[in-house]
Amino acid sequence: MKASEVRAKSVDQLNEQLLSLKKEQFNLRFQRATGQLEGTARVRVIRRDIARIRTILHERHRAETAAGARAGEGV
Repeated sequence: MKASEVRAKSVDQLNEQLLSLKKEQFNLRFQRATGQLEGTARVRVIRRDIARIRTILHERHRAETAAGARAGEGV
């Protein structure tokens, strides 16, 4: 998944996708621990997708906070 694809989604969609990726990451970790994991590269892809989504969610949160702070300055 590319960052541009992630940026095009809403916060709700990102949170939903983040939850889905975390579930998949858990399942992959479980498979690795039991020796059943075949596609080891998928672990890395999932980890990076989670980081990408969390980064963009954090950027949006900071932008909202900054916009709120600027709006309060004129009072």
